[in-house]
Amino acid sequence: MKLDQTAYQKTKNLTAAKALRVGKTLTAAKTLTASIALTFSMTVTTLAAQDTVTMTFVNADIASVINTIGKATGKNFIIDPRVTGNMNINAPTPVNKEIAYEILLTALRVHGFAAIEERGVVKIVPEADAKTSGRVLPMGANAAGDRVVTQVIPLMHESAAQLATVLRPLVAQNNFIGAYPGNNMLVITDYATNVERIKKIVAAIDVSSVSDIQTIKLQHASAVDMANLIQRVMPEASITQANPGAAAKLSVGVEPRTNMLILRSDSSALTARVRTLIAQVDTPSTANGNINVVYLKNAEATKVADTLRGLLSGGSGSSGGSVSSSTAINTSTGAPIQAISAGGASGTGGSTGAISSNIQAYSATNSLIITAPDHIYNSLRSVIDKLDQRRAQVHVEVLIAEVSSSVAAEFGIQWQDFSGVNRTGVNVIGGTNFGGAGTNIIGNALNVGSIGGGLNLGLVRGVVNIPGVGQVLNLGALARALENDDRANVLSTPNILTLDNEEAKFVAGQNVPFVTGSFTQTGNNSTNPFQTIERRDIGLTLRVTPQVAEGGAVKLKIFQEISNVVPTNANVKSADLITNKRSIENTVLVDDGQIAVIGGLVSDDTKNGEGKVPLLGDIPFIGNLFKYQRRSRDKTNLMIFLRPVILRDAKSTSELTGSRYAYIRGEQANNLEVSRDSILPPTGGPLLPLLPPASQSAPQSALQSMPQPMPPATPSPSPDKR
Repeated sequence: MKLDQTAYQKTKNLTAAKALRVGKTLTAAKTLTASIALTFSMTVTTLAAQDTVTMTFVNADIASVINTIGKATGKNFIIDPRVTGNMNINAPTPVNKEIAYEILLTALRVHGFAAIEERGVVKIVPEADAKTSGRVLPMGANAAGDRVVTQVIPLMHESAAQLATVLRPLVAQNNFIGAYPGNNMLVITDYATNVERIKKIVAAIDVSSVSDIQTIKLQHASAVDMANLIQRVMPEASITQANPGAAAKLSVGVEPRTNMLILRSDSSALTARVRTLIAQVDTPSTANGNINVVYLKNAEATKVADTLRGLLSGGSGSSGGSVSSSTAINTSTGAPIQAISAGGASGTGGSTGAISSNIQAYSATNSLIITAPDHIYNSLRSVIDKLDQRRAQVHVEVLIAEVSSSVAAEFGIQWQDFSGVNRTGVNVIGGTNFGGAGTNIIGNALNVGSIGGGLNLGLVRGVVNIPGVGQVLNLGALARALENDDRANVLSTPNILTLDNEEAKFVAGQNVPFVTGSFTQTGNNSTNPFQTIERRDIGLTLRVTPQVAEGGAVKLKIFQEISNVVPTNANVKSADLITNKRSIENTVLVDDGQIAVIGGLVSDDTKNGEGKVPLLGDIPFIGNLFKYQRRSRDKTNLMIFLRPVILRDAKSTSELTGSRYAYIRGEQANNLEVSRDSILPPTGGPLLPLLPPASQSAPQSALQSMPQPMPPATPSPSPDKR
């Protein structure tokens, strides 16, 4: 089949049809009609025997080109309305229908459009929308052409997150590449040809590193010291500052039990250099008693020295710093025979000699000085390395919540008649009185100012003169009514930071004097009285010893005490002080960061009291005139909670410090605020400086980090008078 079409003028819509000669033997002919919107020249020749196509499009409308090639290839297309514009395709060489379809896909990709194949239909959409509809290829399947597909690539050796960052520039801007760290996989949505190219790159990168792992047994030197030496002098054993994410070219491990080094390197030449260095350093010492200095990083030198002395002597260590231990060594085999403490040396026969092993602690530099043969020093060095570890810190926060309420009520009527006191003859006086000071009618008649709080109603008929007492108020009746409702809510949160297995103590309160005794000395016509006073801490006391257990739990030995002085009369002396005390002491196990209740008290105290005149007080209703009633209920709820947080590194410590620092600084700022309605000028006050970042170096001067008092703020000027 042969089709020749020619357009006429540029701005006109033309339809041209040419006779087609079609047939396997050039005998059959068909007619193909193409609608052309713009001026272009197109020639499509199809030889049915070879099933080939030649095509040429010049400045042709994209939709018309897709329609024409769709008819020639038998493909069904759905075109997005946003797919517009013109394109040029020049393919004068005969190609088959599949290649003609691939040429169309390539031309669409050049113009920013993509083809999506779904259920026998090809959708033409903008490239930016193709990544949401690309066909998902099975894992391991291959694809070709400029169609958009999605491929999942599993990785075996490399990190998917790191590799996605490297491959992102190789993916089209509108397409997608991402990493799924859970299964260490890459997800790519892009053109099939580019996906195949990325798969080849991944296959070349995702290979196992063939590292040479070797072991070297040291004869004389300590494996721990040798590993530290190699890491200092070999730059390949450390991570470079320029590439912090890359692994070191040389890894050095220590097996202290056999005094052996474990080397891992990708370069055999680098391994050979390390072996040469070890062979030159691992030589016997010239003296029988070698002196070595070990600088400790975390442990305390004095305690480590005592532990090592006890290890050598077979005892519990020495409290002094100058006691040494001796070990008898078989000169023929070099094996230890007997351990002797207190610096002596002994042997078991003529074939043995004693070699002294001395351990001293130098606290100024927190270091150990060890005098011992090489094999003993190597054993001690591995023990020191395990003991000298950074200990975790524990931040313990205690929450003490106390909620109390007290409800009390009083009601009573008292009668009294003193009129017959000043009369002659036989007269009757008397009445009812209940309660103590402040409530009793007789006491109130003697001193009206001593009447207690509440509602007090009385009947008074002048005054009377009582012999031996004096003039008192003739109070005939007194009715009292009182109701009290007191509530308290106290929350204390003491917290403290301490090292693992170290006791810490926190005290907040007053140092109150208590009289414990009084004496009077007489002599030489003089009297010298004096008292003995003991001062005690009254307030809040927290003493805790944490121990970090396996799995993140914290074992806490805790002592908590809350005490206060009972408010009494101001005239009460220190010998008569009464204190309230609530304390708890126990050992608990709490998970890291969890809150646990360690103790508490729930108290409910109800008291009912009644005073009355016999018989008269039992009469219904009327009996209330001859009785005095009291009701009270005191309820206390006290709970103590505990929350430990393990701080294993500097970052966690810095985060905790930053939060507490910001809180107290905010409280200071709030207290410095002055109401605008105040007529007094602000006086200013101290304010903590901003906390520098953890990565920032310490201030050059200590004074720079100290809180400075804020200068008094000048009053704002008065508004201008207009």
